[in-house]
Amino acid sequence: METVVYKTVDGLDIRADVYPGDGGAAAPVLVWIHGGALIMGNRRCLHPALSALCSEAGYAHVSIDYRLAPETKLPAILEDVCDAFDWIRGPGAAQFGFDPARVAVVGHSGGGYLALMSGVHARPRPRVIASFYGYGNVDGPWYSEPDPYYCQSPAVSQDTAYEAVMGPPLSEDTGDKRRRFFYLYCRQNGFWPREVCGFDPEHDAGAFDPFCPVRNVTHDFPPTILLHGTKDTDVPYHLSADMAAALLAAGVPGVTLEEARGANPSAAAKAVARAAAFIIEHNRGG
Repeated sequence: METVVYKTVDGLDIRADVYPGDGGAAAPVLVWIHGGALIMGNRRCLHPALSALCSEAGYAHVSIDYRLAPETKLPAILEDVCDAFDWIRGPGAAQFGFDPARVAVVGHSGGGYLALMSGVHARPRPRVIASFYGYGNVDGPWYSEPDPYYCQSPAVSQDTAYEAVMGPPLSEDTGDKRRRFFYLYCRQNGFWPREVCGFDPEHDAGAFDPFCPVRNVTHDFPPTILLHGTKDTDVPYHLSADMAAALLAAGVPGVTLEEARGANPSAAAKAVARAAAFIIEHNRGG
């Protein structure tokens, strides 16, 4: 594994971990986008089973960081993701022997959302997308209203919430658990869209349209597999179901929705194996 800086913005280095493939020259690439509601997390997130299955097929892996919210808002976060794809297909391909025409992407939760958004904004688009419990909208009631599940936890005060997020922009969560309090505060009050996106769903509804993949599906959207637990208490299952329905309605080929009944899909070995097979099948050469 080698860590590289794929972008520097305002003096902040944004990094990726590169795991070269065993497929020789022009290795296909699986881009990993970590979860954490765009507020937490870092690039050290590869799913061991999925990574192993794709590695057996000769894949290189690139796991990316991106600037985190709320210090950085969603439009700039998406710029980082698109710039990561540009680096992978340009300097990264030259340095590590990637095949720039065979780039797939997988993301978990918030990373699943960003993976779906890469199908909207990245050019060229990835060849195939895998979204693990991701979401197709960021302004629905599930995010813009107090969440009953999170409201069962002790209320987080505004002062506590902001203690960990008042510093300069950062591109990786180094383990400060206070950032979790900020996320909890957002979910308890329905503030996530406002704090992460920079828009108010009540007054700026139209501003969210470019940032909701479910509203931007076209026929040339990449083949997509969505994995989601039917009892997910963080991201409702219907968000993946709605995204799958929009993709199917647009005639996108190969759309697959994998249900994990009562289990986290990232831990469901059979679902992960099907996701790996889907990625490999839709990212072949030629």
